[in-house]
Amino acid sequence: MPKVVDHDERRHAIAEAVRRIAGDRGLEGVSLGEVAAEAGVSKGLVQHYFSTKDEMLRFATSTLRRQVERRMPGEPMALRDVLVAMLPFDADARTEALVANAFLPRALKDPEIGRRFREGHDDLVGLVTSLVSAEQQAGRIDPALDAEPEAELLLALVSGLGDAVLVGHRSPERATALIDRHLARLAP
Repeated sequence: MPKVVDHDERRHAIAEAVRRIAGDRGLEGVSLGEVAAEAGVSKGLVQHYFSTKDEMLRFATSTLRRQVERRMPGEPMALRDVLVAMLPFDADARTEALVANAFLPRALKDPEIGRRFREGHDDLVGLVTSLVSAEQQAGRIDPALDAEPEAELLLALVSGLGDAVLVGHRSPERATALIDRHLARLAP
């Protein structure tokens, strides 16, 4: 009986190999041959699913969002928990941050990857804006503040702190304390 192959599963396994390489060596380390070796499949199989490196990279970026969503706290989401969950405090989060940073220059040149980055950012702004609004309704954030710009500032803070944690300028404890300090400044 012929073996049943889950093509979607294979494509995702190849994308995971791309992410591991990108997180470890950057995009310059990603080639069809290196991805095949990392995924434990033949180069021909990688080429069967992705005819070019660009196609493979585009697909890999389409799977990044799912990785980030896995780290988000469950419902109900609290603003502080979401902000802290976005920081690269453990090995998986660190790898995700390194992968996102590796793809950023590519997002500037590739319209499809750039669109995915912008959509992902817009979705995060929407999520954090709704959480800021919820905190305002609960009386924990000043209701006079405009929720969307505050969300954008919080995301910029998390982005900067994430990079600082990656390079060792900030410890996870210090980064968390800075988030707490900023959230306290938003109180009524």
